[in-house]
Parts: sequence; structure tokens; C-alpha cells
Amino acid sequence: MLATEEAVEQMWGVTLDKLYDSEEGRRILSCIQCGTCVGTCPHGEYMDYPPRRIITMLKAGLIDEVLASDSMVMCVNCYACQTKCPRNIRLTEILLPIVKEQSLLQLETMPAELQKAIENTFRYGNYMGESARKRTQWTKTSKIPVRILSEDPRPVDALWLVESDLSYHPRGQDVARATVQIFDAIGADFAILGNEERSAGDCGRLSWEPGLSETLIDYTLSILKKYTYNRIIVSDPHALDALNFRYPMFGFSDTVEATVSFVHRHLDMLRPRLTKTLKYRVTYHDSCCLGRHNKLYDEPRELLLAIPGIELREMVHTRENSICCGGGGGGMWLDTYYKAKGMERLSDRRLREALATGADVLAIACPYELSRFEDAVKVAGAENRIVVRDIMELLVESFGDN
Repeated sequence: MLATEEAVEQMWGVTLDKLYDSEEGRRILSCIQCGTCVGTCPHGEYMDYPPRRIITMLKAGLIDEVLASDSMVMCVNCYACQTKCPRNIRLTEILLPIVKEQSLLQLETMPAELQKAIENTFRYGNYMGESARKRTQWTKTSKIPVRILSEDPRPVDALWLVESDLSYHPRGQDVARATVQIFDAIGADFAILGNEERSAGDCGRLSWEPGLSETLIDYTLSILKKYTYNRIIVSDPHALDALNFRYPMFGFSDTVEATVSFVHRHLDMLRPRLTKTLKYRVTYHDSCCLGRHNKLYDEPRELLLAIPGIELREMVHTRENSICCGGGGGGMWLDTYYKAKGMERLSDRRLREALATGADVLAIACPYELSRFEDAVKVAGAENRIVVRDIMELLVESFGDN
């Protein structure tokens, strides 16, 4: 369920000294110290100040001790604590990002990879530091022509925000080309922003860097005003979160859908193309943003089961209990930092669960997961046991006319 307009307004610009001025902020006082947040946090064992202890310190006026620690740097914005909180405290949406912002400001040295990602996004509009002119190069190898609004500004039904991973990363480009084939198969009227696109942002104010988020939001809104469309389709669940939970504070009210939910709504149109049997044992990883925060659990699975021959095998932790891949909340650029502290990568932990199912395909629906899990497969030496595939890739593989 998406945040209400009032709740969204309370999420942005709130500071610790004004936390209790809002209803959502005062809800924090209702914490019963049950410890559920600690037990469900994938990094809880490494935190000196997990959520419930942060609340205790806040009440005691000792929040400076929390801010001086690096506990919140370990938060990967997985929404597990918020989902399980019996008092429905918006931990991941309100309290934790505020604390993390302040904690990062007090670090003696910002983790180098995270700092570089933030600098690249400020300068280039993507964390890789790639030129905007290269953003549409992948379209030249697409089997289906892709309309770019700056070249053909006619009104369009669906504006697809491709986002950075699918635009620049080689494996992400595979997913982008597959997504285009899916859109074509269901008769979608779609177009992209092309070189005008920048990262739309991320969950948690883009790794808890509010100035960067505001810059990205201002830019994206200025570009969106140039064109006429009915809906926005997003392949990156983190950008989906930004558009649904951050942009409304800036007057944004467009209809936004995840690619998987958009395609799922048109599944009847897609089924006739799914004629090639894929005898795969598939296990699906629930994305934190797509699943816990946007409640999209059934749609990805129903898309997979629509493919002839697919056998779906569930991991031990699924749906709201899924284990984060570790990429959210800046985790994509903190692996070196975490390793130095002796922490296990969450993607490695999750891969072991996938392998335990006996599946030969790990299906995903988030571009962060593609690179994280493929790297985990290499680290585990499991290249001959399992492959990582986006749902869109598997659907296209089942096209009988390919």
C-alpha cells in the first residue's frame, strides 16, 4: 500500500529535533521494545544501535551517541523491520533515513565506493559515471525499434523510464532489449526519454543523500513536463519507490507502475507467444522494494508460471520474509566497507538458499540483483549449477518464434 499524501509530506525534510511534530513521528514513541526489528534485520547482529535501541536513545536524549556510530551505514533499506513492526512504525521511511543522513555526515571518511557513486550521479545522472550520450546505445541492437521522445515527441501511452543499469550495464542491456520485445508482444504504446533521462532517484533519498535526491527530482520533473503520456513504467524497483514515495512531495501525481505489474496486466495478450517449453527449475527472489514495500508478490510468480515447463521452487525465506540482496540503501557500493568489518555479503547468503532449492535458474525482477547475484554465483563457484535471469529474459526465451 502506497503512502498517503500526508505521510509522504512527513517523510521529507523532517529532522530529529522536529520528529515529534508529526503524527508519524509521534508514533515512534509507541515502540514497545519487543525486538522484532532487531531479529528481522539482516545486519542486526552487526549494529550497536539497531532500530529499537535508536528509539531508546532518542527518548533518553542520547541520540548523539547513535549518530557517532556507524550502525546506520549498515542499513540496506530492506523494509524488513518496518514490515514486521507490531506498532506499524514507519522505521524505514522516516526514522532510519533521518538517523542515517546524520550518521554519514559524521563519518570521518565516507566509504570510497559510495562517495564515487554519489559524485557520478550528481555529475552524470548515473552512478557509473557514463555519458548521457551513451544512454541509448543499447537501442541500436534491439530487435524492435524504440521510440525516443526527444526525436519523436508525439503523445504516448506508457513512458518507460529505463534507468541506469538497463541503459549502461551489459547484462542490464540484455534485460532492456528483452523488455522491449515483451512490450511489443503485448501491443504497448511506449517510448523512452533517451539521452534526456537521468536516474530518477532511489529508496531512502538515494543512499540518504537528500541534496542529490532533490537535484534528481527537480531535473526529472522538468523533463517530464515536456511530454504527454498516460502512465510511467519503471523497471527498477528503487526508482519505483522514489516516484511513489518521494516525488509526491514535489507535486508529482502521475500513475507509476513496475514493469512486472504492467506486463502482468497484459498477460492474456502475452500467453499466445509463450509456446516454447523451458524445462527449468526456477526459484524467485523477492525484491525488497517490489515486495515488502509495494506488495508485488504474486505478479512475478504468475508471469513465471505462465511459461510452459517452468517448475517454481520457493526458497526458505520468501515474500515478506525474503532476505535482502544487500544492494539497497547504498549497499551496492558498500561491499568493501562491509567486508572490512567482517560482514558476510547478503547476496552470498541468499544464493545459498537458492542453491538449496535445487533450482537451475534464479529469477529476479530488479537490476541491482542481476549483478549482485551473478557475482555471488562466481564467488561460490556455482556457474555450472545455477544462472541468474530477469523475468523478462525468461519470457522472451519462451517465445516460439525467436
